Amino acid sequence: MNVKSIHANSSHWEANNENKALRPAAGRGGGVTSRSTRILKAPFPYFGGKSRAAELIWSRFGNVVNYVEPFFGSGAVLLGRPQPFSGPETVNDLNAYLANFWRAIQSDPEAVAYYASSPVNEVDLHARHLWLVKQAEFRERLSADPDCFDPKVAGWWVWGLCCWIGSGWCDADRYERNKNTRPNLGNAGQGVHRQLPHLGNAGQGVHRQLPHLGDAGQEIIEYFAELAQRLSRVRVCCGDWTRVLGPSVTIKHGLTAVFLDPPYSAPERAELYAHDSFSVAGEVKEWAVENGSNPLLRICVAGYEGEHEMPGDWECVKWRPRGGYDGQNRDKDNQNRERERLWFSPHCVKQELPLFAGGGI
Repeated sequence: MNVKSIHANSSHWEANNENKALRPAAGRGGGVTSRSTRILKAPFPYFGGKSRAAELIWSRFGNVVNYVEPFFGSGAVLLGRPQPFSGPETVNDLNAYLANFWRAIQSDPEAVAYYASSPVNEVDLHARHLWLVKQAEFRERLSADPDCFDPKVAGWWVWGLCCWIGSGWCDADRYERNKNTRPNLGNAGQGVHRQLPHLGNAGQGVHRQLPHLGDAGQEIIEYFAELAQRLSRVRVCCGDWTRVLGPSVTIKHGLTAVFLDPPYSAPERAELYAHDSFSVAGEVKEWAVENGSNPLLRICVAGYEGEHEMPGDWECVKWRPRGGYDGQNRDKDNQNRERERLWFSPHCVKQELPLFAGGGI
């Protein structure tokens, strides 16, 4: 379907949105052999992504038959998995908009591309933000129904995330806290926390996050279609992280890799996520230690140096991310780059020359 036919069918998507959102995605669940050779990345900016660590992580996971990621985020580790492979993959995120984006990409990438293909417009940015944060019923339905998705919500969400500066996009809790606040009349009439769109990318919106694929009208469609193919058999869940770590999702499938990348517990970091927590990292560490001796589990926990005291048979490896989220607070960001650590459980693949060894680092 080309761009013109997408526009022609937009009213069809609107009219059938309720049915489409409840339609089961074809081929979800079960094992599959993937043979894609292209390394894909999320088409949106995301704080804490692990694209540069993916190769390192998979070198420790090795050839597993099952993969589980309870804090999916931008999906950099799953998307960076070496090809080909076979076996089920299960991901989860508490952020309903994020989970909906990945589900919608799986099932209807062209519809998502249609709603994401807008130029940057500040009026649209705030109108869509207001509309999205009011979709409480949809967020509840998404958490309860593993087949629920909405391409319009997905397209508008990813478009806005690429236009928005900083945190707060579609943060319903933050919106509820601030909606009745009186406007600040001393800031040139900008109102309460008035959010400017990203103006440093020539008005490209979501296009700035994609590799150049040729015709500008087709690049989002083509890239989203590639993501859909890669994710076609990935089970996308939306809820608490522990719900995808039971035996039926993990070890009953055989040798399982689990990547745990919760919000870090460092008290000095800013509030960054729509569902942020400074305590969940400690809970994740407890689960990892409790299950680390299982020979059917290869576990990796991400965090800052000194954040977790792991047993002595765990391996700690230092890695360095790129430059942080949109260049914000560069001095602090440069310090945090040196603090990134990955802890690997005893049954992960051993390397001859680990950068750091011992659980206390």
